[in-house]
Amino acid sequence: MRLFIAPGDKVVTSLGAYPTFNYHVAGYGGVLEFVPYQNVNEDLAGLLAAVRRINARMVYLANPDNPMGSFWPAEDVNAFIAALPETCVLLLDEAYGELAPENGLPAIDTSRGNVLRLRSFSKAYGLAGMRCGYAIGHRQVIGAFNRVRNHFGVNRLVQAGALAALNDEAHLARIRHEIATSRQRIVSISNALGLNALASATNFVTVDCGRDGAFAQRVLEELGKLGVFIRKPMAPGLDRYIRISAGPEPEMKILEEALPLALQAAQGAS
Repeated sequence: MRLFIAPGDKVVTSLGAYPTFNYHVAGYGGVLEFVPYQNVNEDLAGLLAAVRRINARMVYLANPDNPMGSFWPAEDVNAFIAALPETCVLLLDEAYGELAPENGLPAIDTSRGNVLRLRSFSKAYGLAGMRCGYAIGHRQVIGAFNRVRNHFGVNRLVQAGALAALNDEAHLARIRHEIATSRQRIVSISNALGLNALASATNFVTVDCGRDGAFAQRVLEELGKLGVFIRKPMAPGLDRYIRISAGPEPEMKILEEALPLALQAAQGAS
């Protein structure tokens, strides 16, 4: 935001997408334009139409998506990029990119000056405590960050850990397998209770509680009383879902025991 957004600049994002992005836009005086989701996906056509209609300076897209766990195939993302005006910067949030299917991420291409791809070590690599991420983009754009960034924001120990993580492909493959196994457990637990679990390209599963947002909120609160912490989307249309993170089998057994009790309590309170 410090590099690209001046007061009054217009920024497009999806209604219900990663909220921290919105805070930073507002902090630099940007004006947000929200586009509702298309079912459980960020609406590429809607985002593009909004960019053109208001002459947006920036557009945000998370792929795979948080909080729904959905994704757009690489060919759709590439078409979206090609259709964007050169005056609009795309922030392509790929924090969950290592968990996407093979067709989920476009090939690395740093030739376009208006595309920044953001990656993190906090998800698939399990190194959230390092608070380390990186951006991929055109050489001139990446170089421009030297004018605004905190030059001591990533210490040498974190840099060494990040490079080691990138080089440890065997570890990443094992974690991807374990997350996929856990996701399937969450799907099975949810389906057994008559809940609809969405397909996920992330390290969580978003589950439709089958009623409205107030009911989903009660389910979340009842799980909290049982010592199980989960989160949920809050935007209208998405608020009937809850979001359950993948975890080791002992935690899945806790979920299997707690979720039916939470549902029963939530139904009794309605």
